[in-house]
Amino acid sequence: MSSVIGVDLGGTKVAVAPLVGRHFGESVLLPTDRSGSAALMDQLVAMVNKIRSDDLAAVGIGVPSIVEFDTGTVVSSVNIPLKDVSLRSVLGERLGVPVFVDNDATVAALAEAHDAELQLVAHNLVMITIGTGVGGGIVLGGRIYRGSTGGAGELGHTLVGLDLSGSSVPAPTGFPQPGSLEYVAAGHALDRLVVHAAHSHPDSELGRLKAEGKPVAGAEAVQAAEDGDAAAQRIIEIWAERVGIGIANAINTFDPEEVVIGGGAARAGERLLETAKRVALGYVVPGLGRRTSIRLAWHGVRAGVLGAALLAAQEVESG
Repeated sequence: MSSVIGVDLGGTKVAVAPLVGRHFGESVLLPTDRSGSAALMDQLVAMVNKIRSDDLAAVGIGVPSIVEFDTGTVVSSVNIPLKDVSLRSVLGERLGVPVFVDNDATVAALAEAHDAELQLVAHNLVMITIGTGVGGGIVLGGRIYRGSTGGAGELGHTLVGLDLSGSSVPAPTGFPQPGSLEYVAAGHALDRLVVHAAHSHPDSELGRLKAEGKPVAGAEAVQAAEDGDAAAQRIIEIWAERVGIGIANAINTFDPEEVVIGGGAARAGERLLETAKRVALGYVVPGLGRRTSIRLAWHGVRAGVLGAALLAAQEVESG
């Protein structure tokens, strides 16, 4: 049985791992070499060669970028020096096997469509990844949906709260646009809510942390909420309600089997999930959502490298 290798290329680390059938091997991790595209290419080649076997059939790579899938070209990239680089051709030539490149959140969605035994269990799935920003991935018919340019799944930029009360539509500003899901529900939005709560409720746990000069952000709010602090619990509830609106949009648009919440937000656990579910189902068109489960991601930090490997395996199988 031939093997494939998955590569999760992030702004801070690179993870590589082999996949043989349904056996997914341990990941090898290194800090990302961001000194230039040539140095980064060298690093990727060296990491793949370190774990490859003689029966390597293909390599899949997830990158935090917009990717033109057919050519494997990185169209735009913020955190890594790969803009306008055709990873598919450059790495394919150096590694001697086919290389398939896609967005990291997109391949993570493909991973989440598979269970712990790596069986495909959700043919239609939407994943919302909430961290510093809000990303997403879409799986339709068991395969990644990329759209016409390869950029489908930018769920963070759906408009969930744009103020249309004036005489004209507000002029667009820089991204994230005010009123977008990313603007109101990403990590930085939660941080803003937490800082405001610490100021408004000086007797709360968040207020005490602020008075002591300690960090006051999303992670502290999640912990304080778990410890029973009422102000923190309300902040997490507000944040989860906003996430729920994003989930409702995903269900109304795609009617998927599953909507998955991933990224750092998943660490908020059931407190986030239950409120988000309640709000989402309240805004879903009657008749939709009856067959949709809403859950937290289950592959954790390995979703990216696993999804990249599954991408390679799918492409090899389909020829």
